[in-house]
Amino acid sequence: MIETGIVEGLPAADPRITSFKGIPYAAPPVGENRWRAPQPAKKWDGVLYAYKFAPISMQHVPGENPDNIYSREWNVDPTIEMDEDSLMLNVWTPAKSKDEKLPVFVWYFGGGLQEGNTAEMEFDGERIARRGIVVVTINYRLNVFGFLCHPEITAENPEAPANFGNLDQQFATRWVQRNIAAFGGDPENITIGGQSAGGGSVMAQVTSPQNKGLFQKAIVDSGLMMTAYPGNMFGPDRSLSQVEKTGVEFFDFLGVSSLAEARKLDAVYLRDKAVEFKKHWGTVVDGKFCVGNANDLFMANECQLVPMMFGHTATEFPDRPRVNTAQEFKAYAKETYGEDADEFLKLCSSSNGSITEMLHKATVSHLEYSIRLLGLAKARTGEKTPFYYWVFNPEIPGWDNPGAFHSSDLWFFFETLAKCWRPFVGKHYDLARMMCNYWCNFIRSGDPNGTDADGSDMPLWKPYTDDDPNRIFFCDSVSVSNKAPSELMKFHIRQFVKKNAKF
Repeated sequence: MIETGIVEGLPAADPRITSFKGIPYAAPPVGENRWRAPQPAKKWDGVLYAYKFAPISMQHVPGENPDNIYSREWNVDPTIEMDEDSLMLNVWTPAKSKDEKLPVFVWYFGGGLQEGNTAEMEFDGERIARRGIVVVTINYRLNVFGFLCHPEITAENPEAPANFGNLDQQFATRWVQRNIAAFGGDPENITIGGQSAGGGSVMAQVTSPQNKGLFQKAIVDSGLMMTAYPGNMFGPDRSLSQVEKTGVEFFDFLGVSSLAEARKLDAVYLRDKAVEFKKHWGTVVDGKFCVGNANDLFMANECQLVPMMFGHTATEFPDRPRVNTAQEFKAYAKETYGEDADEFLKLCSSSNGSITEMLHKATVSHLEYSIRLLGLAKARTGEKTPFYYWVFNPEIPGWDNPGAFHSSDLWFFFETLAKCWRPFVGKHYDLARMMCNYWCNFIRSGDPNGTDADGSDMPLWKPYTDDDPNRIFFCDSVSVSNKAPSELMKFHIRQFVKKNAKF
């Protein structure tokens, strides 16, 4: 029994785990609720049979392009049900009674805030639940449905004028806090986690002033995007007023003159027109939920100070100057680094002046750069809340020889390799078991360390600090290192400090 009624689930593949799929956590975001902060779900009579996933949130049809790696990997069903009425969540629990107070893991999926869903195969929560965790995965609004801004929307509700997809995540996490005890979970031991845009969403939640006490730990997988080179993968932070102007342009593109008219449009038509409009809809600085750049807020400790984990795959998001010739490279160095340009050029020098070699030597990881800056910020402010850092780089099998591509670690952390088409073998299953163990230990206690299934100690994973930059490497085996950054990485960190006096 939860606050809105009785809900019934089904045994998972492991009958010791019960799964509940498609539980409404908010009212349908349709009609007058379109582009409005989530509203409470209505109560129901009788029993809600939570046997299948809810429709996915409105987005382009997944899996239409078989040449796309993500279509091959998990967006395999172009016929999957899709509906604007999608604010529902799923629960996997090993509890046999509501008194067990098990740790809780709340997951925000990725997809650039434009796509994604909880029914993706890799997000099956059963294996994590087997380790004594209550797992919750949530649907939230995406793209234009979740992140449109417009002056009329702001005027209607100035306290929640934007970021509806992030507000859905927040609303669902608050639902978990109120209701998870019915599933045997502990509302005072909640970890939020996400990958890619889901990881960025975790950062948005951690740095939102509205979330004090909402969760006790957080996991950010491939969700940090500070760049060592000028420019940003997603452009500069956007203010509410800026994106309101885009919203006005979009209404003109739709041929509507008011919010009321736009709310009457068919959801599929609206989705297709938004794709045609070719804008990236995402989190904006609205002064309410989001009060600034999440990375800046985190480094200034203007956030929820909870234990965290950060990590990424080894080959994703390479960061390098955006130039095409050696001459452009040298001009870029002079313009960007001034008196330090010669040092930069020496670090990236090529024996034959090859731009390819220079760019290769200039390449760093967005994600490692971000994490090293977070560690430096903690050292400079004296803030001691621990965080843990991982790098994922095993051999990934398959005819496409993809390397440790963006999102490939999800199969491992959720220990769902058996659902993948790739010919994983014993070493992969061993690695997945240990990675899932580490995550579950952290979800349970804030410390990832513990024993493996055979009772042996797993490699010790110490917190990351600027003085002791510990990383755990999930490769074909597990290893740890506190190796100092490369000379090029040190150069970029010095440049950041030099250009950010307040830092």
